[in-house]
Amino acid sequence: MTAPLIALSGLRREFSAGEGAITVLKDIDLIIEAGEMVAIVGASGSGKSTLMNILGGLDRPSAGSYRISGRETASLDADELAELRREHFGFIFQRYHLLSELTAIENVEVPAIYAGQTPHDREDRAASLLGRLGMTDRTGHRPGQLSGGQQQRVSIARALMNGANVILADEPTGALDTHSGEEVLRILEELHANGKTVIIVTHDMTVAARARRIIEISDGQVVSDRKMCDVPGRKADPLTGVATTQTGSWSGMLDRFREAFRMALRAMMAHRLRTFLTMLGIIIGIASVVCVVALGEGSRQKVLSNISSLGTNTLEIFPGKDFGDMRSGKIRTLVVSDADALARQPYVAAVTPTVSTSSTVRFGSKEANALVNGVGEQYFKAKGATLADGRFFDADGLRTRAQDVVIDENTRKTLFAGLNGSPVGRVILVGTVPCRVVGVIQPQQGGFGSSENLSLYLPYTTVQTRFLGDSSLRSITVRVSDDTSTDLAEQAVAQFLTRRHGTKDFFILNTDDIRQAITSTTQTMTLLIAAIAVISLVVGGIGVMNIMLVSVSERINEIGVRMAVGARQSDILQQFLIEAVLVCLIGGLFGIGFALGFGMIFSALDSGFSLVYSMTSIIAAFLCSSLIGVVFGYLPARNASRLEPVAALSRD
Repeated sequence: MTAPLIALSGLRREFSAGEGAITVLKDIDLIIEAGEMVAIVGASGSGKSTLMNILGGLDRPSAGSYRISGRETASLDADELAELRREHFGFIFQRYHLLSELTAIENVEVPAIYAGQTPHDREDRAASLLGRLGMTDRTGHRPGQLSGGQQQRVSIARALMNGANVILADEPTGALDTHSGEEVLRILEELHANGKTVIIVTHDMTVAARARRIIEISDGQVVSDRKMCDVPGRKADPLTGVATTQTGSWSGMLDRFREAFRMALRAMMAHRLRTFLTMLGIIIGIASVVCVVALGEGSRQKVLSNISSLGTNTLEIFPGKDFGDMRSGKIRTLVVSDADALARQPYVAAVTPTVSTSSTVRFGSKEANALVNGVGEQYFKAKGATLADGRFFDADGLRTRAQDVVIDENTRKTLFAGLNGSPVGRVILVGTVPCRVVGVIQPQQGGFGSSENLSLYLPYTTVQTRFLGDSSLRSITVRVSDDTSTDLAEQAVAQFLTRRHGTKDFFILNTDDIRQAITSTTQTMTLLIAAIAVISLVVGGIGVMNIMLVSVSERINEIGVRMAVGARQSDILQQFLIEAVLVCLIGGLFGIGFALGFGMIFSALDSGFSLVYSMTSIIAAFLCSSLIGVVFGYLPARNASRLEPVAALSRD
């Protein structure tokens, strides 16, 4: 014996009310056969709409049994109920429940998208249904451009889209004028005549009289069940419908993804200002991260460049135990022979003795104080100095105690300002000693003291004999070979000089230590600022989550409609998750663009160094924005997907 299409037994529905419960349906026993046209009538609050919601799988009973073609619905999960609604039920709502962003034909296509029909097939079927309902010239109009009767026809076409065998109509004429209402009832009668099972919920007995069977409900109980006509419409097999061509599982998933993507874009465009404000936190966060990394790398390279101008891989050897040693001036053991001996060591690339004094320098009527440095011919190589003009002095100048001087850029500007031509070959007076300018070096960073000091470089032999009258050295500068660690070289120099002097009466300044210390400080500051930028990213993510929660609350009715026509929980989750990820991805792209623009402006300001962008940091920022969309968008999307269809539809 064939099971009835719909069978209710002892069905109850209760709702919580404070500490108690309200019983809306009480022990309903009901059987509806396939092909019937049934009207469920009753006053407001009688429970008829609740009964329809349970029949359509929009709600679940609190107790009792509801079987459809012998299948117990209590055992079905959310996605199985969605399949039931998608494949076998068609809903016609009193308030139409059309999606305002979609056209008439797009509204009709929605159930077919979730059913996996091919785009071509569903478009043809939707157009055909609308044509049969007299809507051929209105297929491209949105709901706001249609009359009430036209919107209801679109709703009917949507209900028929997947070939539903059971049409559930909730007050289908309640919001229509008499003429439009009559047309809707005529369409329902035609559907019944074609073998559809039509269930109408109404309080209007005139509407109910068009049905073949009237079930009256009062206070949650069936008080009357009578047939108006013994000749039902042509029956169809239970839960069968119009055959439709469906795409494969992967194609269907891709199609649903495209629909979710399209709806996400429409929702974002419909609320442009809100979308932009949501993106703003992501834009600031991503731009901050990219800029901070670029600033950190740019400053690091600038620091290394500045230290290189001091002399890369150099060791400065000074007499005494440290800079504060009061006896260092009395120590005379650091001599030229120490420098000559160090020059023969395999780990030394260049070495130069250094002495220094201060003196007045004059050229013509111009006079200034200057630092006089006595250095060897390898000093400029050890310090990485480069010529702007002229030449350096050589070993012959050291041997002959030549009065040749190399000046820096500050000295050139001070003494030779307004001079036409090169200062090379000019004679200046250093103290009382006349010296010929042989070269000008390009500006370089000084190890200590103001960069505005005037510096002169003469052979150390000249300074020792003509200025100091002392053969001891202020320091020895050693440039370490590139293939040798400066730390190992420092240890070797210390051991070597200690053996020569018999005691450790010197100390060594390793410029690599300065580089490491400054680089470490730079990295620490970069990490600090990056941490602040990451915090701004997290704040931006929380903003995305809050806005998405607001979006869910504003679009609950849309969610209910999509669930009513067969959307799975995963479909709803996907749609809102795509929207959150899109917001973050677009915000990330804007953030990266803003960061690159900032770098161009920063470079144009000629601040002395430029931002050095890392492709790794840009890719990481882009991935980070995607992750933020997923992480912070998941909770709102999950909340949306877990809404009960009946609860969502009631929030209009």
